[in-house]
Amino acid sequence: MNWIPLTSEEQLTAIISKSYSAPQLIYKHSTRCATSSVALSRLERAASPAAQVDFYFLDLIAHRALSHKIAADFNVYHESPQVLLIKNGECVYDESHMGISMNEIAEHVESSGV
Repeated sequence: MNWIPLTSEEQLTAIISKSYSAPQLIYKHSTRCATSSVALSRLERAASPAAQVDFYFLDLIAHRALSHKIAADFNVYHESPQVLLIKNGECVYDESHMGISMNEIAEHVESSGV
């Protein structure tokens, strides 16, 4: 899996724009949380969805303000670890902790008409 580091609000704006042509996934990771490490490992061992999805990695300890902006912009609870699937400018799926699974992500990518 090729993670794209998410470090700026400008990237977030670009993610929203790109979500109109392909799903965009944001993974919010805490370097201080064992559950975050387990969830990340599970994602990295799984096969990515068939559709073209860009995978963004947000270190929320280093970029806390950006993490809170994501929660506010997409009207989701701020959690860690957390995945958000962005399609057509909207968060169509979010999950946290041990509920994070590539199979669930793939189902939502497919059901979003990609």
